Amino acid sequence: MILSLAIPAMRPMVSSPVSIFLIVLAIILLAPMLLSRLKIPHVIGMIVAGIVVGPHGFNILARDMSFEVFGQVGLLYLMFLAGVEIDMYHLRKNLKKGFVFGLYTFFIPLVLGSLAGITFLKLDFLTSVLLASMFAAHTLLAYPIVSRFGLTKNPAVIIAIAGTIFTVLGSLMVLAATVGVAREGEFSFAIIGKLLGSIVLYCAAMVYVYPRVTRWFFKRYNDGIMQFIYVLVMVFLAAESAVMIGVEGVFGAFFAGIVLNRYIPARSPLMTRIEFVGNALFIPYFLIGVGMLINVRVLTTGWLTIYVAAVMSVTAMMSKWIAAYATQRTFGMRPIERSMLYQLSNAHTAVALAVVMIGYKLGIFGESILDGTVVMILVTCTVSSIGTSRASSRLKVMSLASETVVTTGAGGGKKPVNTLIPVVNPVTAVELVNLAIMMGSTQRGAGRLYALHVRNDNSPSSRAVGQNSLDVSEQVAASVDVKLKPIERYDLNFVTGVLNTIEERDINEVVIGLHRRSNVIDSFFGDKLTQLLKATYRMVVISRCYIPVNTVRRIVVSVPDRAQYETGFCRWVSAIGNLTRQLGCRVIFCCSGETRRSIEAVLRAGQYDIRSEYRLVEEWDDFILLANKILDEDLFVVVSARRASVSFTSDMDALPEFLRKYFAQNNLIVIYPEQFGEEASVPTMADALSTDMETAPSALWLKVMEYYRAGIALRKRFTHRNRRNRIDL
Repeated sequence: MILSLAIPAMRPMVSSPVSIFLIVLAIILLAPMLLSRLKIPHVIGMIVAGIVVGPHGFNILARDMSFEVFGQVGLLYLMFLAGVEIDMYHLRKNLKKGFVFGLYTFFIPLVLGSLAGITFLKLDFLTSVLLASMFAAHTLLAYPIVSRFGLTKNPAVIIAIAGTIFTVLGSLMVLAATVGVAREGEFSFAIIGKLLGSIVLYCAAMVYVYPRVTRWFFKRYNDGIMQFIYVLVMVFLAAESAVMIGVEGVFGAFFAGIVLNRYIPARSPLMTRIEFVGNALFIPYFLIGVGMLINVRVLTTGWLTIYVAAVMSVTAMMSKWIAAYATQRTFGMRPIERSMLYQLSNAHTAVALAVVMIGYKLGIFGESILDGTVVMILVTCTVSSIGTSRASSRLKVMSLASETVVTTGAGGGKKPVNTLIPVVNPVTAVELVNLAIMMGSTQRGAGRLYALHVRNDNSPSSRAVGQNSLDVSEQVAASVDVKLKPIERYDLNFVTGVLNTIEERDINEVVIGLHRRSNVIDSFFGDKLTQLLKATYRMVVISRCYIPVNTVRRIVVSVPDRAQYETGFCRWVSAIGNLTRQLGCRVIFCCSGETRRSIEAVLRAGQYDIRSEYRLVEEWDDFILLANKILDEDLFVVVSARRASVSFTSDMDALPEFLRKYFAQNNLIVIYPEQFGEEASVPTMADALSTDMETAPSALWLKVMEYYRAGIALRKRFTHRNRRNRIDL
């Protein structure tokens, strides 16, 4: 637990609970508004406001139990957000760099801090090591700034977050060892071994229990408020459990975010609620509480305090910069990434307060170290916040520039995708809207979202159901800051209403739910979907999910041969890439070798950093084998084709009956790609080679293609006998 510094027992000007809360809310509202004009980060505004209204300022508010509680909650919430917003793919990709940065940013400040304590402050070895542990650990105080800039998936940010937990654990072990020496008079490996063993058991229990309980809860309870409360309970349970084994609660909150990351998609109502409550209340409360701890008057107590504070501040910041520079040189990072690493790891609050108070109570630290720590917290927090804001703005400009190059590169620009969601009732509308949002592009100006309810009578019940469905759809979209336009339409029948809306609104794709069979002779798709597929060439996504999408463990995509030659190939691959990135799961494409290369090219061109795997499937018999490989918690995506499509085969006529027979209990999405529309250029893995081929003589090119087709046919002939053993999901 974080201990507070000693505060003078002076009666504050305001003691009424309502007045206290009013002043805090006014600070949260006005501080960013006033300081934004001065280009000062709002984090600094909260801390400065805490200094002004706190016991060491004008003594307007006392740092009572409310600030103790909300401050601790805010710190835990801050670390939880850092864990839940992190991109797990990038975390695995940069785990080695994060570990190396953690080593650098822990041991370099520990060594330099110990030398500075012995050389400049004339402290003994034990006191110097304990003092240096404050320099080694840091708090992600400036993380809200990075989050506001939308850089939570930046590799430098992920490396900094990964290194933070390493430094926190390392500092706590140093603290445990030095306290043991101070109390027992000798160093004990048993204390360190017990702590390490407890951490290992704690992490193993979290990884095993939390995913299973979370998946069960989300399947059973779909209410947004209950899911939000559940997440809070699990976070603070993890934090309290960490405290019980002798570890800081920030580690438990962060690890809970890592474990729950998989079940809270970035573009979901649950994530919106989590971010809103944290950034609007808990984290500002924590920042104001930090400011109320700082007493700038200690600078007037004498030259010794100023000297100690200067040594501590310079050593803390210089050692962190050296660690960031060493990481940059080790991995060849850019200077702006080094700046981000340094600024995020430069703030010292949580662990520094815990260490200095424990050392002060045990008599290891004196008054000068206590006052110097206060000044160091103020200096490092200020430098970290301002530096992170500047580095984030530069990184954001660079990332936007790179996105522009990718978007307007080989494809010549991306056409906005307008999505239509026909809704029949409020129950199915929620999942359809969530699916459409997750499959859509995250870039601004990516297109419009429409919800449509078609009715062919004017009865009050039909009007009420339609209006309720549209209201629910609009609320779901608004909860993730996505604009959705509701459309209520009176038309001859459902199919006619959808087709007319497609033409009127320039719709590119339709996301629709699979109907429920009402009798034995009813077909799998139903008459409405069958007529809709025949009447439009737009991309149609047919969905039927028995479990919430965010509880899906993996996505299995069945792709027909020659699918890369379809007009809508790039769009449906991008949709699967967006969905996989939102869910954080892995995707398995079952396709031919040639189609695989095209899928990889689209994912690479769109910068979809996802876990993608591929299984070789070339014949209809291989597709039948998938029936035994799809699990209840998988999402099975079937890419089909219309009759006039290049990828259509006669076997696809049996697809509806096959899905009804073998996949009746599975989560299913059937995609009919766009056909006969504006053809998008499919990126290739060898653009230079294709350019050379285009300049070759026509006769030579035809001869090369003839040999190529002969080779493909020969390969299929030799590999056909082993095809049944190739599919292993």
